[in-house]
Amino acid sequence: MRLVGAGDRLDLRRRLEQTRARLLDPSVRVVVVGELKQGKSQLVNALVGAPVCAVDDDVATAVPTLVRHGAEPAAVLVAAGPAGPDGEAVPERRAVPLGEVAAHVSERGNPGNAENLLAAEVALPRSVLEGGLVLVDSPGVGGLDSGHGVATLSALTTADAVLFVTDASQELTEPEVRFLRQALRVCPNVACVLTKTDLYPRWRHIAELDQAHLTTVRGDIPLIPVSSVLRLTAAREADPGLNKESGFPVLVGHLRHQVLGQAERLRRRSVANDLLFTAEHLEMALRSELDALKDPDAAPQIIAGLEAAKQQADEQRRRSSRWQTTLADGMGDLIADMDYDLRDRMRTVQREAETAIDAGDPGQVWPEFTEWLEQRVASAVSDTFVWTNERSIWLAAQVAAHFAQGQVALPTLQVADTSDVLDPVPDVGALDDGHLGVGQKILVGMRGSYGGVLMFGLLTGIAGMALINPISVGAGVLLGGKAYREDKEARLRRRRSEAKTLVRRQIDDVVFQVGKQLRDRLRLVQRLTRDHFTEIAEEQHRSLADSVAAAQRATTTLSAGREARMRQIEAELEKVTRLRRKAESLDRAAPAVAAGAR
Repeated sequence: MRLVGAGDRLDLRRRLEQTRARLLDPSVRVVVVGELKQGKSQLVNALVGAPVCAVDDDVATAVPTLVRHGAEPAAVLVAAGPAGPDGEAVPERRAVPLGEVAAHVSERGNPGNAENLLAAEVALPRSVLEGGLVLVDSPGVGGLDSGHGVATLSALTTADAVLFVTDASQELTEPEVRFLRQALRVCPNVACVLTKTDLYPRWRHIAELDQAHLTTVRGDIPLIPVSSVLRLTAAREADPGLNKESGFPVLVGHLRHQVLGQAERLRRRSVANDLLFTAEHLEMALRSELDALKDPDAAPQIIAGLEAAKQQADEQRRRSSRWQTTLADGMGDLIADMDYDLRDRMRTVQREAETAIDAGDPGQVWPEFTEWLEQRVASAVSDTFVWTNERSIWLAAQVAAHFAQGQVALPTLQVADTSDVLDPVPDVGALDDGHLGVGQKILVGMRGSYGGVLMFGLLTGIAGMALINPISVGAGVLLGGKAYREDKEARLRRRRSEAKTLVRRQIDDVVFQVGKQLRDRLRLVQRLTRDHFTEIAEEQHRSLADSVAAAQRATTTLSAGREARMRQIEAELEKVTRLRRKAESLDRAAPAVAAGAR
């Protein structure tokens, strides 16, 4: 900070302040996800040895619970507060006893999240949480393909690692495998935890099947079988052997080495890059002035150097124009591609829905059909946002290629957050189930049989028979049955038509609402990317300008003050050199940390 402050480099000072802020927040978020009732909350409780998450056969987690290290046990509920001066809601925090947290975050104690909670934060003095580890117990309401699954996926955008939980009752299902594929595209550090091994004797066979499924997703996803019950029992009875049998030592080792170790490696590399960047820019101006001071008679060479520096500055300006063009053109293409991708996925869902409607009577299965439709829509929207996130990062890399540096930091982009994109979309409308009571069926049949009885009664009346006779009654029955079948088919066609109309209306609502949010999200990405690279371009241009100014000052410095200035610059360069060496040592230490973790 003293080096950049002395040189009046507020831009570099701002970069180092951001680096310092990252170092002061060593949190490593591990999000625990999975289908409903797979043992996620019990797993978190067993890891930290405390009942911080709600666990029951008929209780679902409604609010995320964050468990981090703290000197003393404490719990805080975070609720959505009133809007602040800038129009955004300011979260409200209130402390609660640790034993009451589970009641507030569960569906039973807080049905439909009536308390409007955003999260619960718990601090515990546990060794497993040391080093900045934060466990996040995600809500387990609904399946992974549902809207809640989409919200869970959005939580992964801020995760450093993911623990995907599935129990030993059956092998991984198709929705679980699909969710895993999506999760890996958002957060590549994923491990699968097989729970409830104490309840199912054939858990080893299930583990083999699950490992085969994981290999098809990605070959290096670890599968860790555990028993939360054995872990809690071992902690209660202080039994190391039982603790080892629970499988948790392997899970704890994974968290310490593969999660915390990798986070430490990335943090070191990020800090090293920022320090090297700062050292290079500080050294550029100092070295230019020192070279000019050491050889004052080399005026032609100094002038040539100044001209070269000016050409570099001009080239940087031209390069700035090119990267801005790349960003603008790429973002226009990205918005068009994502809009097409969303519409294409929704058209596919609509075709599948209409095929299912034509295959049966939608009125009889409408609740199940609407649930399936919501799951398919949520899955398609999630796929679009995950792909958008990948394309945004790719575009940022294309922009970074225009800069002269070997490696330019990319902006932090989180487009895959889909937690609220489906909130404005109304529910699918209701549909008549097509059920007729006995009286309604008789009335339909009588309306159809009336003409048959009358017509055949008149014909048989010519032969002297009564209007109501066996022949006219039989004809009435036949025509009544025919009329009932025709009415039934007509009502089925009408229900199918109404169902398709409801589906199309729902798809239109999704495309309209989600498309708007997708475009808004991409424009935000464009602004973030533009500001990020504009700051980098300004830093580089400022360094070149400082180098030119320093060399110009050197040519006009009097001989009396030249020696003192040279000593001052050499002292500053020595400090910058020490900074560079420290950054290089951090960068070299990063692979060593990773090797130790493995």
